[in-house]
Amino acid sequence: MPLSYKRSIRVGELIQQTVSEVVREIRDLDSIFVTVSGVKLTDDLLSCRIYYSVFGSAKDKKKTVEIFKKKTKEVRHQLALRLNLRRTPTIFFVYDDTNENAAKVFDILKRIEEEKK
Repeated sequence: MPLSYKRSIRVGELIQQTVSEVVREIRDLDSIFVTVSGVKLTDDLLSCRIYYSVFGSAKDKKKTVEIFKKKTKEVRHQLALRLNLRRTPTIFFVYDDTNENAAKVFDILKRIEEEKK
């Protein structure tokens, strides 16, 4: 018997895949490597946070924030065109710094190990 998941989780995964495709098509982001790392969708499917990470410099991260502020409506419109939902959720882009934090933790652990020697 297959596991059943909440509808918001299934729709969130579909939104993540679709938004990833839309982000790849944004011309302003051609030179910046952006990854959509996750989506949190409310249970009523009316609001979602799209988490993204940027591989690049601080300047690239700042430029990405500005581009997403300008392109949020366009991304939502593309989402509405590509998905068959009654109502397209309101989207918010949130920077995901998990990878940076993980790198800092590994650096600290590496320094601690070197100090033990």
